[in-house]
Amino acid sequence: MRLRSVLCSAASALSALALLSACSGGSSTATPGDGKPLVGVDYPRSDTDFWYAYITYTPEYAKRYGLSLRTTNSQNDVAKLAANTQTLILQGAKGIAMAPQSTFAIAPILAQLRAAKIPVVTIDTRPDTGRVYMVVRADNRAYGEKACKYLGTKLGGKGKVVMLEGDLASVNGRDRTEGFNDCMKRNYPGIKVFGETTDWDGAVAAQKLQTDLTAHPDIKGVYMQSSLALSGTLQVLRQEGLLVGPKDRRHVFVVSNDGIPRELENISEGHIDATVSQPADLYAKYALYYLKAAIDGKTFKPGRTDHHSTIVRIRDGLLEDQLSAPLVTVDGGTYGGVPSLKSTDPSLWGHSLG
Repeated sequence: MRLRSVLCSAASALSALALLSACSGGSSTATPGDGKPLVGVDYPRSDTDFWYAYITYTPEYAKRYGLSLRTTNSQNDVAKLAANTQTLILQGAKGIAMAPQSTFAIAPILAQLRAAKIPVVTIDTRPDTGRVYMVVRADNRAYGEKACKYLGTKLGGKGKVVMLEGDLASVNGRDRTEGFNDCMKRNYPGIKVFGETTDWDGAVAAQKLQTDLTAHPDIKGVYMQSSLALSGTLQVLRQEGLLVGPKDRRHVFVVSNDGIPRELENISEGHIDATVSQPADLYAKYALYYLKAAIDGKTFKPGRTDHHSTIVRIRDGLLEDQLSAPLVTVDGGTYGGVPSLKSTDPSLWGHSLG
């Protein structure tokens, strides 16, 4: 029912987009007054620290690459994304970057943009079907594996952990979940994992963590697939008398995901133990880099890049630039073979916005 509802809610917007494409002859001809190529960036949401950082960095990199910028915000709604796409085309966008959070529902939007010969770069997520010029994200399976190896090491391969999953309609939620579960089964079979779907909702995550701790007070680890769950997790642990330092036997080891300033502060304070720093700054940078490249007619192949990442072929017609996303801990140690950076490392983007 959810899939049907999402697709139906986008139908009218997509129909209008198809009409617009037909009427425009498959191209956008408007030129901004400054003479710079016009690109559109749709923000998926603005109510989280991570996406606030991405929004902050985007105009900076548009200026650096000599692009004129128009932005919209789809608020995690595929129908709004379709409508915003129409707006950007009408404004003359010669390329569009987007970060669709429901990756199964955007194929019709991508098909219409492809018909209009407008290149698309997706950030943070990749579409389940359809083609785009480039996907810019990190290896999300590796996010789950890094969290697994940190917790597996700290728990000595035994005990119980809760994984606060994102949304399994998103490739990120699926990748992080599969990476964590596969790593646990392969390396730490003595650890019991309670997987809880949260739909990227912090309140839902807190409620499910509370339920699990009530039923299993011996839980010793939590993996949050997003910093959206940070505040609620800390509140629940505080209420249960478990928000104590890592040397206290009551301590519950917590691994987060994003690398926002509050996570880095909480690692230094001993409230949480680790995070995976998802590169908000580089997402903005390479979203605009690849849009400019698309406008200039450049093409790319799988392999190492000049910015210390790897482009991989996901399927025919879909390349993904997998950027670095380091594990961050208080001591910068190596856990289960995974090296980490200290939470105080000045190279972390979270410090530039702290």
